[in-house]
Amino acid sequence: MQARSLIILAVLAVANAQFPNGRILEPPVPSHCANRVIHERYSDNKGYFFSWRDPALRGVEEDWLSARNYCRQRCMDLVSLETSDENEWVKARIVQDKVKYIWTSGRLCDFKGCNRPDLLPNEVNGWFWTAELQKLAPTTNRQQNDWSEGGGIGKPQPDNREQFQGGAAEHCVAILNNFYNDGVHWHDVACHHRKPFVCEENDALLKYVRYTNPNLRV
Repeated sequence: MQARSLIILAVLAVANAQFPNGRILEPPVPSHCANRVIHERYSDNKGYFFSWRDPALRGVEEDWLSARNYCRQRCMDLVSLETSDENEWVKARIVQDKVKYIWTSGRLCDFKGCNRPDLLPNEVNGWFWTAELQKLAPTTNRQQNDWSEGGGIGKPQPDNREQFQGGAAEHCVAILNNFYNDGVHWHDVACHHRKPFVCEENDALLKYVRYTNPNLRV
């Protein structure tokens, strides 16, 4: 019972997290979870949804938060690339389907609490998979991540290029498909940009909806 209560509290706490512009990270919608579409399953049997394969979303691109909320409403979240095998599996589908770029759940810790010693300096140690609350390896450890060695101004990623050029901070992680003739790799991108996305089933959201809706098959 205690574990279930913790799951509920964690889901609600995250769902109520406020973003600076007043938008929120939305909670799951039980009926959407029950009817979620799975395009493929990975070797661990976790389901994935590719937005460009859905007839209603073909050609549709969303900003990072809108993409996350679409996924979360369905007991999924933006994809977290926690292993090299999963990373390559997702990248293969991007290449196969000729998709220019996608959003992942990756983000730079840029809010209250991000001044923890283990997250400093943020631009090196503050990147994490938001869907799983798991830190990425330091950006200086190039063997333990898939950041591109190039970008819009030829610098290794993440480079926060847009902010240096007078625009928004590049605090979200996308995979770009040879966009800068640099292969298929991670890039830091300003979160307001719009892209297709990949959703991945989220265990915490599924457990929450199953516990709060025991008569619903999810």
